[in-house]
Amino acid sequence: MIEPLQRPKTQPTAASNEALNAPLFSSIIQQIDPEQRCVILDLGPARTETCALFGQFRCRLEIADLGDSLTFLNGEPEPEILWKKADFVLPKKRREPADLILCWDLLNYLDRPALAAIMGRVAERGRTGTLAHALIVYSSKKMTPSPGCFVPVDAQRLMKANPDPETRDAPRYSPEDLAKFMPAYTVERGRLLRNGMQEFLFRVR
Repeated sequence: MIEPLQRPKTQPTAASNEALNAPLFSSIIQQIDPEQRCVILDLGPARTETCALFGQFRCRLEIADLGDSLTFLNGEPEPEILWKKADFVLPKKRREPADLILCWDLLNYLDRPALAAIMGRVAERGRTGTLAHALIVYSSKKMTPSPGCFVPVDAQRLMKANPDPETRDAPRYSPEDLAKFMPAYTVERGRLLRNGMQEFLFRVR
């Protein structure tokens, strides 16, 4: 059963916006047991396509929509305040921990302290072994001005829902950066995609 926290948003995709094979995303869909309940925390906005995909399973889907909180989080100089802000913008911790975290390309838009705070608080909403999927800008020096809102076309492919021009400098986080600022996670797998992004699958320690 899908229980989004807000009404899904729809956005037209450009005809030239080609679907992208995402093998690690596909692998987590294949791991979902249709007979078992699965709790998913989606850090992006509510999307009809995401709800439709996970609606095939016994899932509770929580939507965080952190794209609107970037200015609230980035640039905060006080670590204690920043971690409180991270706790505030995320859904409250529930008795049922998250099994899967969908980061999409959000991590590229968090500065390093905000990245550490958000993913630290996210880990607290999971359990040992919880998986987190993310797309990191790797080859390109530029990225779109706001998170790309990737949506699943099916269980194997993703498509960017707002293919804006790349006008903003990309942090190009390395695996070493991610390990440093996400100490609660280990890198399960990494894969370079055709569009130059690095697809990561993390696991909560």
